[in-house]
Amino acid sequence: MHWAQPRVLSVAQSTELGTVYTPDELRALAEYAHEHGWLLHIDGSRLANAAASLSVPLRAITTDIGADIVSVGGTKSGLLGAELVVVLNPDAAQGIEYVRKLSMQLASKQRFLSAQFLALFSDDLYLRVAGHANAMARLLAELVGGIDEVELTQPVQSNAVFAELPHAAAEALMERVPFYFWDEVRGEVRWMCSWDTTEDDVRSFADLVRARLA
Repeated sequence: MHWAQPRVLSVAQSTELGTVYTPDELRALAEYAHEHGWLLHIDGSRLANAAASLSVPLRAITTDIGADIVSVGGTKSGLLGAELVVVLNPDAAQGIEYVRKLSMQLASKQRFLSAQFLALFSDDLYLRVAGHANAMARLLAELVGGIDEVELTQPVQSNAVFAELPHAAAEALMERVPFYFWDEVRGEVRWMCSWDTTEDDVRSFADLVRARLA
């Protein structure tokens, strides 16, 4: 009675470590949550990156696995100030229409922000921009993975590259390119690629890393 009781299982897809849950793993999590009377929320800030990585449509990692509520990232796919909450189970979020004004003011001309999703979901644009970001991360991992004193620490399954390198080198690189320590004790950093990262960006950064550690 002295503790808050679990009510929601929330998972990030893709995860903060750049890894991706498979549909089967998500389905198992949904079944576990529902068996315990909980809801399953998917934090989909990078949902498009996960779908592109798995080569599946969005429904395969949301509706089809039994998720109750899904948040879909728009800004990480190149939209301007647009995010989306999808209620797949209406019983899971009764009164959600009131949350918008409880938590923040509604954006003026909301329809102009929302219209961006129409473009994003047309002709699989969301998969193309996310697939590009993922490809840039794979290229970055390939280029820096062979540099002495750089050790990749996570599988590169979406648009994130995690690596350990000497503190001094990382700090010097931070003066040229904005990133930060993920785990400062270990010297682990997180490098993110986005919808607008170019191959030239990646190769130039890899050259900076190589030159700093030469």
